[in-house]
Amino acid sequence: MPQMPKDSQESPSSPQARRRRAPAMDRGERRRSILDAALAEFAAHGFAGARLEDVARRAGVAKGTLYLYFSDKEALFRGLVEENLSPVIVDAGGMVALFPGTTRELLDLLIELLAQRVLEAPAQALVRLMIAEGPRFPELAAYYHREVVVRGLALIRAIVARGIARGEIDSDIPAQFPQLVIAPAIVAVVWNSMFGTFDPLDVRRFLAAHRDLILRGLGWRET
Repeated sequence: MPQMPKDSQESPSSPQARRRRAPAMDRGERRRSILDAALAEFAAHGFAGARLEDVARRAGVAKGTLYLYFSDKEALFRGLVEENLSPVIVDAGGMVALFPGTTRELLDLLIELLAQRVLEAPAQALVRLMIAEGPRFPELAAYYHREVVVRGLALIRAIVARGIARGEIDSDIPAQFPQLVIAPAIVAVVWNSMFGTFDPLDVRRFLAAHRDLILRGLGWRET
C-alpha cells in the first residue's frame, strides 16, 4: 500500500486531529466552547487585537464553524455579555425582589455574587475591555451600557427604595447617583488588572468597607 509523504501526514497534535479525537459536542456545548475561547482571546489581546481564527483555533473548531454561531467579533462580545453578565443581573434582581432580611444583609449577598461571578472570575475581562476599548468601539459601549450598566443602576435604585421603605436609611442620594455605589467595583477591576500581581486588592473586604461607609452616610438604622 502506498505511503503518504511525510510532509503531508497530519500531526497528532494538529487542531484537525484533536477535533476528530474529541467527543461530539451538542450545539449548546460548542457555543459555550467558542465563547470561552473568545473571552480568553479578548482578555489576552483586547477586542481590537483578537482574531476570529485564533478564537476558532482555541475552541478547537474550524473558522467556518465559528461563523455558524457568531457572524463577527461584535456578535461574540454580545454573546459573552449574555452568557456571563446578564444572568448575574437577573439573579441579583431576584435577590432584591425576594430577600426578606435587612438591606445590609442583602448588600452582603450581592457583594458575594458580584465578587464570585464577575470581579474574581474570567468575566471581569469584559469590564476591563470596556474600560480600555469602549471609547474606540462606541457601538459596543452603547450595547454594554444598555444591557449591563442601565440594568445595574436600576437595581441600585431599587435597593435604595427598599431601604427607605423599611426605615433603614433616610437619604435617596444613591438613587440620584447610583454610580457612587458601584464605583468601587470598577476600582477593583482597574487596580487588580494593573497592580494585582504584586499588590492585590482584597475585593470582598474592599466592597464591604465601602458598604459600611455608604450605609453610615445614609443614616443607617437597624429595624
